Amino acid sequence: MDELSRCVLAVFDELGRETLDLHALMEIAGGSDPARRDNVVGAVELLVRAGDLDPAGGGDVYRRSEQGRLAVAKPRDATLYSRSKCCLCDEARAAILPILREFAAPLREVNIDEDPELRELYTNDVPVVFLGSREVARHQVDTVRFRRALEEAKP
Repeated sequence: MDELSRCVLAVFDELGRETLDLHALMEIAGGSDPARRDNVVGAVELLVRAGDLDPAGGGDVYRRSEQGRLAVAKPRDATLYSRSKCCLCDEARAAILPILREFAAPLREVNIDEDPELRELYTNDVPVVFLGSREVARHQVDTVRFRRALEEAKP
């Protein structure tokens, strides 16, 4: 992924927003350089085609997809895809939390049943654990492998 596309996706975290309009993306990701601001439009179009951004509502408003969020996640940012009332998910959470604390690594838990795309993707596979954009566990967590993956991830 090119630097400008990565910058566009990172703006959502920078501002702590779920949705952004094209003007805000151009202003923040494009900065004061008019040519770069114009290039943001093309980057947004590519990100929509790749599935990293989704049109949100009407006009030029966009929402970063989960795939887009993972694309710019830091190497030690953990994501646990789970669902409620899932004993395997509860076991995975209990297994990774102490290890994440050791590394001061954040955990984002996502209930797949609240997102139709994630539900379709992972419905028979939870829990699924990612570090950054890399899947490190599915169904069960091997704590030795998980710890090694965290050690190898550059902060």
